Amino acid sequence: MDVFIHIFSICIAFPNLSCWRRITLKVLLFDIDGTLILSGGAGLRAINEAFLRLFDVPNAFANVRLAGRTDTSIIKDALLAHHFDVDVQAIEEFKKLYYHLLEREIETPLNGKKLMPGVSDLLGVLAEKKDVFLGLLTGNWEKSGHIKLSHFKIDHYFQFGAFADDSEIRNELLPFAIKRFSEKFGHVPDAPDVVVIGDTPADIQCARPHGATAVAVAAAHYTVEQLREYQPDHLFQDLSHLQDVLKVLT
Repeated sequence: MDVFIHIFSICIAFPNLSCWRRITLKVLLFDIDGTLILSGGAGLRAINEAFLRLFDVPNAFANVRLAGRTDTSIIKDALLAHHFDVDVQAIEEFKKLYYHLLEREIETPLNGKKLMPGVSDLLGVLAEKKDVFLGLLTGNWEKSGHIKLSHFKIDHYFQFGAFADDSEIRNELLPFAIKRFSEKFGHVPDAPDVVVIGDTPADIQCARPHGATAVAVAAAHYTVEQLREYQPDHLFQDLSHLQDVLKVLT
């Protein structure tokens, strides 16, 4: 049964009061790289090769910060660093080639390519909860994000989200995800019931302007101590302690 239909069937049992005041919905917005998966460097290999083919610059992203940023801001920094014009046509051409190369690179068998600890079990349990909605809030472009998730066979869990296509500024992404959720399910969630789950300071910071709950996971690019400095609402080493994570997320 569709999740919204299930909840609506509960709502009609309470004709005298607002249903949404009786039922608390959780909207969980997951980052991809370092939170759900590690691509084994597939993304970096693909963007480097795409830049080499288009602009004849090898290892173009060696001095460009990647973690926690949007793909659009990353490619713009690389273009500027190597003295190329930043324009829509150049970025669209880059994206098209990057997607093609990423589909190849994500298939490369490497030890560093994996689902992050606890992710498989967590998504399986969350998907069964009728009052929990799973979305994405990621710096990936939408197509490249789904290329990565589909490789690990977890893309079907996420019905909406916000991506680098929406804005190059990470802090502007959350409203796009909520707008798509609201259009799909007919409800605007309370801000604290929107939870951003990510592995970088940028994930914590992008929740703050919108009153969302920030859950940090220190399983990839940053340590627990480093993430604690940004004062997330909740902080985990990873997502492997299922019951503890569920208490926070649901």
